Amino acid sequence: MITLYDCSTAPSPRRARILLAEKGVAHDTVQVDLRNGEQLGDAYRQINPQCTVPALRAEDGLLLTDNAAITAYVEARYPQPALLGETPAEKAEIASWNWRMEFEGLQAIAEALRNSAPAMANRALPGAVDYPQIPALAERGLVRVGQFFALLNERLADRDFIATDRFSVADITAVVAVDFARVVKHKPGEQHPNLLRWRAAMAQRPSMSL
Repeated sequence: MITLYDCSTAPSPRRARILLAEKGVAHDTVQVDLRNGEQLGDAYRQINPQCTVPALRAEDGLLLTDNAAITAYVEARYPQPALLGETPAEKAEIASWNWRMEFEGLQAIAEALRNSAPAMANRALPGAVDYPQIPALAERGLVRVGQFFALLNERLADRDFIATDRFSVADITAVVAVDFARVVKHKPGEQHPNLLRWRAAMAQRPSMSL
């Protein structure tokens, strides 16, 4: 059976959990304790030398260590429902908007958090290498988060989904980013009615409780 190396409190593995749930893929789960640095220990390094989660091991031993690879593998192996699109135009739109949700959303929040939180001193980037915090990047990250919410609210003014006219991986990434923003004390407000409507609709999907 597929094994997902997970952390229930982290945003990146949540993306993989939602993906697998939407696809209906049965899998085993191994929790990795990021709070206590288990990802940096020798045992987990033997599994994933990049020291990150999520990681997904297929039945044949193939190990995938990022959401891009996990999504591509799961979509190819379990093509329905199609979360990366079916037509060339859908695939392009979804790829573009998913990248924007990562870069303008998740990366902005991580920039703000990892460059300011005392618990992440010298851990400004995930992975096996330590990097010092840069306070100015935390300040910039907060500005970017505000702009991200404005972007989503505008995008969702006359549509139900982020990328195309149906649910896709871009919606998964966007939900995780919007929810993750709480760690830097940002959340959608009354100035984001379209974003709030979309998030409420997403909450009706069982996968979003994971």
